[in-house]
Amino acid sequence: MVRTRFAPSPTGYLHIGGARTALYSYLFARQQQGQFILRIEDTDLERSTSESVQAILDAMQWLNLQYDEGPYYQTQHFDRYRDVIADMLNAGTAYRCYCSKEHLEALRTEQMAAKQKPRYDGRCRHLQEAGEGAFVVRFKNPLEGVVEFDDLVRGTLRFANTELDDLIIARSDGTPTYNFTVVVDDWDMKITHVIRGDDHINNTPRQINILRALGATPPHYAHVPMILGSDGKRLSKRHGAVSVMQYREEGFLPEALLNYLARLGWSYGDQEIFSMAELVQFFNVNNISRSPAAFNPEKLLWLNQHYIKTGDPAHVANELAWHMEQVGIDANNGPTLVDLIAAQAERTKTLREMAEKSRYFYADVQLAGDMKAQFTPELMPVLKTVRDGLVNLPTWDKEAIHHVLQQAAEMHALKLGKFAPLVRIAMTGGTVSPPIDTTILLIGRERAVLRMDQAMLGVMSA
Repeated sequence: MVRTRFAPSPTGYLHIGGARTALYSYLFARQQQGQFILRIEDTDLERSTSESVQAILDAMQWLNLQYDEGPYYQTQHFDRYRDVIADMLNAGTAYRCYCSKEHLEALRTEQMAAKQKPRYDGRCRHLQEAGEGAFVVRFKNPLEGVVEFDDLVRGTLRFANTELDDLIIARSDGTPTYNFTVVVDDWDMKITHVIRGDDHINNTPRQINILRALGATPPHYAHVPMILGSDGKRLSKRHGAVSVMQYREEGFLPEALLNYLARLGWSYGDQEIFSMAELVQFFNVNNISRSPAAFNPEKLLWLNQHYIKTGDPAHVANELAWHMEQVGIDANNGPTLVDLIAAQAERTKTLREMAEKSRYFYADVQLAGDMKAQFTPELMPVLKTVRDGLVNLPTWDKEAIHHVLQQAAEMHALKLGKFAPLVRIAMTGGTVSPPIDTTILLIGRERAVLRMDQAMLGVMSA
């Protein structure tokens, strides 16, 4: 059975590069009817935090990338790592290294001066007796031959063992290192496919050698190119949001972000919009591009608006409710969020923008001085006609409201465009809103009439 894993380190938020890796691992597992595992690689005790762990779990939940097993925590497996290291020491595939930091630093300086690649010189590799003082444990890397594997994205890769030194697998305090814990976990968890960023390519031959020393079969590897900003540089905070949850805060739907990330380095013909079911059906790890993909914020905004307009209204409303709360709007004090979305979807690209531009539907409005100045005495009669028409409407629907506005225009021999902007200002406190009949409908009869009264009262008392 295919088993993939997503293994973030909890030293910060879950960034979108990690989210794309998680998505690809998830899609491959689902497409192959396999299993997807979440593993938290928290052995960096100084930098790992519980807040970062929670941020990862929150992001995975928001993206709805459901894992079949986990989350597993490496810090809960220290006994297992110690046992494997002891076995390797006994088997002679690892050894204790007593070299001081001063010796290693002098060695490094000497090698760099000679324009050589810095690497451990194997000084302790053949020690027959235990030394004195602190020591680390190093893996006894093969001295000859090559490590060759077929990367599912990049094709066949070869590394000479002479380029790989005897890496440390346990520090002087006994804690295991990254490359070692990854190997033991992938082995124990029976991981068959590792999909991860191409910044790990140099780790892969080292990990394969350790797996072989343990008598384990290495998994298949797929190294995904990095994500670049629009300027061709590696994506970072200077390009905008890079945290998954920051995209939520900015008003993106999880489906839009997932759809965008899936297409950021992978394609299926010319299709741009995919449901999750389609992604599972069509995803092929071999179709991941070898070249880095550039992040395009405008494309993501376009996708987000598409999902706002076409997504399940109840789901979109649920996400919008969170944003309404974030900007301090009581969503119970006005139209339903499903109706609001229908009115605002064409006018906003993010849910955050929708929430901020919809405050007048739920809270009182105050007319600024430049808005009040547009209410001239000669237009009061037509505004009063609109006000009285709204009061006396037998049914409160869009067509009836539109009829009131048309009747007022005919009665006063005015074009709708002459006074409708003033009605909009009275309703919203501004000049931008959905069509005026829709706006009035959603504001509601009682609140709409009150706002008309307040606007006209302001003119009469000026």
